[in-house]
Amino acid sequence: MVDLQRTAVVLLLFVAVLLTACGAKPSPPPVGDGAIQLETVAVGLAKPLFLTHAGDGSGRLYVLEQAGRVRMIEGGALLEEPFLDLTDRVLSKGNEQGLLGLAFDPDFVTNGIFYVHYTGQAGQTVIARFRRVGLDSRKGDPQSEQVILTVAQPFANHNGGPILFGPDGYLYIGLGDGGSAGDPGNRAQNRETLLGKILRIDVRDQESYAVPPSNPFVGKDGRPEIWAYGLRNPWRISFDRETGDLWIGDVGQNKWEEINFQPASSPGGENYGWKVYEGSQVYSKGEAPGAVFPVAEYSHEETGGCSVTGGYRYRGQEIPSLVGTYLYADYCTGDMWGLRRVGDAWQVQTLLLTEANITSFGEDQAGELYVVDQRGSILRLRAAQQ
Repeated sequence: MVDLQRTAVVLLLFVAVLLTACGAKPSPPPVGDGAIQLETVAVGLAKPLFLTHAGDGSGRLYVLEQAGRVRMIEGGALLEEPFLDLTDRVLSKGNEQGLLGLAFDPDFVTNGIFYVHYTGQAGQTVIARFRRVGLDSRKGDPQSEQVILTVAQPFANHNGGPILFGPDGYLYIGLGDGGSAGDPGNRAQNRETLLGKILRIDVRDQESYAVPPSNPFVGKDGRPEIWAYGLRNPWRISFDRETGDLWIGDVGQNKWEEINFQPASSPGGENYGWKVYEGSQVYSKGEAPGAVFPVAEYSHEETGGCSVTGGYRYRGQEIPSLVGTYLYADYCTGDMWGLRRVGDAWQVQTLLLTEANITSFGEDQAGELYVVDQRGSILRLRAAQQ
């Protein structure tokens, strides 16, 4: 097994794959000297799914464990005492159920508020607000829960997972199409349901939530919470901290995985095409008005992959060659790619070939990136030592 801490796993030279009408596709990895590597930060976690920070200047990292715990990494050490333990209310029997997302309020330092996305005991999606204990940022209060939104899930899979604040201060939530295979209820294209969507809601200074008046379907057909639709399972989404652009990693059905891009100038309302399209390829009969195709996609046949893990556009300081590159990976193969725009074209490069089951990328307050390995490790992306 490859030692990801000590070995510079192969980073390969840029191989430009020009944008076609279907979007950029990853090329086979060329042979070259590694320029980046993964360094082990922590081990011993139980099925970790996500990593984030509180924006409080502490350097502390918060890691979700699927069963319902939020663990902390401080000073390079995994702390024994969890920040939050919700195992008494989180259902994690299904492979895609559990504690799925965590977002700290932009004013967490002063108000102590944070939000979680988890699967409730009835299989439903739960979005809830919590508070820390007093001024202690190492301790969240499980008894402070205020449920602000629940969504019934017809099946145990395709729950989505992301929850994050956008540059506009609103909370964005990614929900899958409700599960089974092939979206049997055609929920992703149905704007009367929240499934298969990205939601945008106002939770700050609200008892539950309000709908921003600028949401695209306010006063029109469809649920006003919807920001974008036509998604199968947007497992990870992120905002570019510099530009405000939104990136969406949408898990495919059985052939194609995709990365979607929404510029910061967008008023919302995009239809990303599922289930009429899987990536840019026709999947089934039906209508997907104004379908927006991915900027990058890859096939299972081409790569051996099975499930895309969306990441972040790198804005850190430690790896100058990656600045402006969007990183994403495949859960099954551990292959990691970088995507950037060159002129009018999107280009893909193979970054690393790993043995990790990458469930998520994570970003610290400084913009440095981490890899979450479901087998129990947190790894940090670093420039390779020459």
